[in-house]
Amino acid sequence: MLDLKLIRQRPDWIKEKLASRKVTAEQIDELLAFDAERREKIVAVEDLKAHRNDVSDQIAAVKRAKGDASEQIKAMREVGSQIKALDQEVADLDEKVEHILVRLPNIPADNVPVGPNEDYNQELRKWSTPRKFDFEPKAHWEIGENLGILDFERGAKVAGTRFVYYKGLGAKLERALYNFMLDEHAKEGYEEVLPPYLVNNDAMFGTGQFPKFTEDVYTMINEGEPLTLIPTAEVPLTNYYSHEILDESQLPVYLTALTPCFRSEAGSAGRDTRGLIRLHQFNKVEMVKYVKPEDSYKELDKLTDNAEDILRKLNLPYHVIALSSGDASFSSAETFDLEVWIPAQNTYREISSCSNCTDFQARRAQIRYRDANGKVQYLHTLNGSGLAVGRTVAAILENYQNEDGSVTIPEVLVPYMNGVTVIPAPAK
Repeated sequence: MLDLKLIRQRPDWIKEKLASRKVTAEQIDELLAFDAERREKIVAVEDLKAHRNDVSDQIAAVKRAKGDASEQIKAMREVGSQIKALDQEVADLDEKVEHILVRLPNIPADNVPVGPNEDYNQELRKWSTPRKFDFEPKAHWEIGENLGILDFERGAKVAGTRFVYYKGLGAKLERALYNFMLDEHAKEGYEEVLPPYLVNNDAMFGTGQFPKFTEDVYTMINEGEPLTLIPTAEVPLTNYYSHEILDESQLPVYLTALTPCFRSEAGSAGRDTRGLIRLHQFNKVEMVKYVKPEDSYKELDKLTDNAEDILRKLNLPYHVIALSSGDASFSSAETFDLEVWIPAQNTYREISSCSNCTDFQARRAQIRYRDANGKVQYLHTLNGSGLAVGRTVAAILENYQNEDGSVTIPEVLVPYMNGVTVIPAPAK
């Protein structure tokens, strides 16, 4: 959530920064108008309350002198009614201010490419050269089905489209990958966490999923209260310290977790309907950081490198792109996407998104720290995929496929596969 004080102080700058994020100048003007009216009414209420207190003292003095205070008492009843009405108007204006404020996205960092959509993204660097095949590479779903390690048909039978069964060495490969990822992140100082997979509305609000993305999730009712299946481990990890004040000596905090992620993918009909790229349920290893404000952009670079390191060790070609202001997520001030090479599509596809959310989520979730001078202030939060496991499986199946239909296991995963070096081709 943005700082309302900042919006008051720099409205034109805010309008300019948020213009490419689908925020209109009229929205900011409306917010400020409601806020100004609210503050005026608060002053009026406080003046009336002060007047009532003064008159109440006078009434008490008149009564002590055995005088008649009926007129003053009658007048104060009228003042009381005015105060009650103004309090209600202030409450209504509070709701109007809050309604707009919680729907404003984060302010893009100054070096973020400015533009309304992905066409304005900028490639920053590439790693490795995509393999040149001497045969026509197959898509990962065809490879997986031929090997008997992915079963989309029975996944659809049991749960519907965009669900899958992993079987045999496919299940082992998925498990090998996330164990490898977690071990690598632990080496970089991340503490492994096993968080809840269901969270309340407050947690979804804290990271910015609610109220904007309520249609993209699966929600159930538990004892009359809504609980949402997490769309990413970012939600429970970032909310771990919600409504708490940390000490500066505790920072930075690095957390990592493997969780299933659940997304309804509302509005994505027709996109990636086959394969592992866009499922309703998938595993992902997440990294989350709590850091001091002055360190957050340096920490973003480190976070991104932690995700890149997984791809480098798997020897999967990828590139890094800086997302434009209009393509970055709602809560992000700056985002770097890692896209891995998918041979059958002859293109790069997203496998990790690493974001600095500055103090945006901290304000929503009330996560603060006490600095060396004793001042309490908002810290900065960061998050990144390290990596999306199913998409990594897809990338391995396609990049490591062999002409006979077998798939070679990346060298770093062999110990996690109990020595298995190849998923053998099906018998003919």
